[in-house]
Formats: sequence, structure tokens, C-alpha cells
Amino acid sequence: MTIQPSAVEALQSLFLGFAFAGLLASTFELFTAQRADFKLLQAGGLAAVASVPVVVFSAPFLILRNTMRGWQGEGRPFSFLMLAGLTAGVWSLVSGRVVLDLLHLLGA
Repeated sequence: MTIQPSAVEALQSLFLGFAFAGLLASTFELFTAQRADFKLLQAGGLAAVASVPVVVFSAPFLILRNTMRGWQGEGRPFSFLMLAGLTAGVWSLVSGRVVLDLLHLLGA
């Protein structure tokens, strides 16, 4: 059984998207002592504009973190957890593809 090259590339994008999302959110929290969250976009002004790339690329991590907290604390249904996981996976696939393309453009 062989794996198609397109499937390997999709898995690379998925894994890189999740890894980059976690790295970016953790780095943001390290340097700002503020939790990365979707609420960063509500700050308004230049801070909201500057936080757009952080929120866009760390969204898979943020979605899963918020969903797990809601599932454990608020008792949300398991189907909600699965839907959020699917959303985070697709978002991770797309953002991982963007990161791979940027790495390819930079010659890395």
C-alpha cells in the first residue's frame, strides 16, 4: 500500500498548521503576558489590525482550546466538539498550506 504524494502533502499542511498555530499562540502569550484569543480583534484601532495575523494563524489552536474548555466546564454536547474539531482541522490545513508556500518562496 502506497500513499499518494498529494495525501502526504495534505498531512504535512495539516500538521504544520496545528504546530504553527500552537507555536504562534504560545509565543504571543510569552511576549505579551496576555492570552491569545479572538477578543484581540475587538480592541479596536491599530492593536486590532496588528492582531489579525496572530488570530488568523493561531485560530485552530484557539478553536480547540475554547471548545475543550466549553465541553468540560459547560457540558456542551459531543457533536459540538466534533464540529469544532472539523472546523479547526480545515483551518489548520489551509493555514499550513500558506506556511508551506511561504517557506517555499523563501527558499527554506
